[in-house]
Amino acid sequence: YGYDVVRRFGADGKPDSGLRTINLEQADVIREIFTKYGSGISVRTIAKSLNNTGVRSPRGGQWNVSTINGNRARRDGILWNEAYLGKVLYNRQMFVKDPRTGKRIPRINPQKDWVVTEVPELRIVNDEEWNLVHQRLDRKQSLPLTRRRKPRRLFSGLIRCSECGGPMSIIGEGRISC
Repeated sequence: YGYDVVRRFGADGKPDSGLRTINLEQADVIREIFTKYGSGISVRTIAKSLNNTGVRSPRGGQWNVSTINGNRARRDGILWNEAYLGKVLYNRQMFVKDPRTGKRIPRINPQKDWVVTEVPELRIVNDEEWNLVHQRLDRKQSLPLTRRRKPRRLFSGLIRCSECGGPMSIIGEGRISC
């Protein structure tokens, strides 16, 4: 997301592969995501805002949290994509086929095997924005799992049953269970 593939042939008549150019419209969306997240807006709110304004996600559908937040270990998602810094990662992961199901399963290669190529002409986000976002991501990662995101309801995790002392939860309209 943020780039268009350039298709052209080299002098030898073979196609040049891996060439890209910045998609200006998508680059603006990426900068918006980084700016909003860096200023403290949640990923859920950003996704909702993009959906409300009619911006199409990378696959053409609705934006969701994982599209923006991605996975720290796999370095996918908008906030982890180092291509936006002008660095392209190769050999980050490989796929193995599950013999039972026949499905491809991603496996992360050791970081020492990754190949990083500098492509400053493809930079979309500046170092200041990148560092601000990643400081926030690192702070969030250091929090206990229960504190990483806000509960959906005001008293979630706080109300206890007066009989058994267990946590109360809402199980439907007007129904509470412990």
